[in-house]
Amino acid sequence: MSTDNTKPEQTLSVEERLKSLYQLQTLLSKIDRIKTIRGELPLEVRDLEDNIAGLNTRVENYRREIEELRQKSLAEKEKINGAHTKIDTYRTQLDNVRNNREFDLLSKEIEFQTLEIELSEKHINEYARVIDNKQAEINATLETLADREHVLQEKRTELEEIVSETRQEEEGLREQAKEVEAHIDDKRILSAFKRIRKNARNGLGIVYIQRNACGGCFNRIPPQKQMEIKLHKKVIVCEYCGRIMIDPELAGVETEA
Repeated sequence: MSTDNTKPEQTLSVEERLKSLYQLQTLLSKIDRIKTIRGELPLEVRDLEDNIAGLNTRVENYRREIEELRQKSLAEKEKINGAHTKIDTYRTQLDNVRNNREFDLLSKEIEFQTLEIELSEKHINEYARVIDNKQAEINATLETLADREHVLQEKRTELEEIVSETRQEEEGLREQAKEVEAHIDDKRILSAFKRIRKNARNGLGIVYIQRNACGGCFNRIPPQKQMEIKLHKKVIVCEYCGRIMIDPELAGVETEA
């Protein structure tokens, strides 16, 4: 007696599960269409934000390098001042030399300090050129940054408008989807449906038969398999794409004669 009562409940349960799964798929497909309306905007916004962060980092690096070069230039100027001081001292000492040897030594020191001054001046000029180049890079990067920030603001505004327009509809669909999902008592089938849907390019986890073929991958379904699907006795998946299949009539879809 217990077994006889179980069979009709099981048959009804499979039928109701398939109807609920298809209803859930319909709601989720509507949510997917809303996401499609938004298009690539969320990704574009994220990419622009990452790009702007990179440009800001580049500007900060250039400014740090410029400051380091300026410090080096100051150090070279101090060397020049020190060399000039030494030269003045040596020239004063030249007036009091006692022999040629002292004169030659002081002359060589003056020559050496003069060369040190020239080398430091060369370094200062090199640093100045590099600073100018880096400043030009900063200016160019700031222009690019301003352009990217302008585009980002436009994209954010556009995305916010779309999200605002579709938020209420999406929230309503998600609530309906949660209610339908709660009625599906077989969590194993529900989990399989979600997995199939996640891996499917078009997001379809359950499809109805179209012109004797799977509505997901459009491979032909043998007549015997179609009959099994129409009986609603068990959950049947496409042997090619793995999607759950449902009879069009059970899905509430009118088919061409």
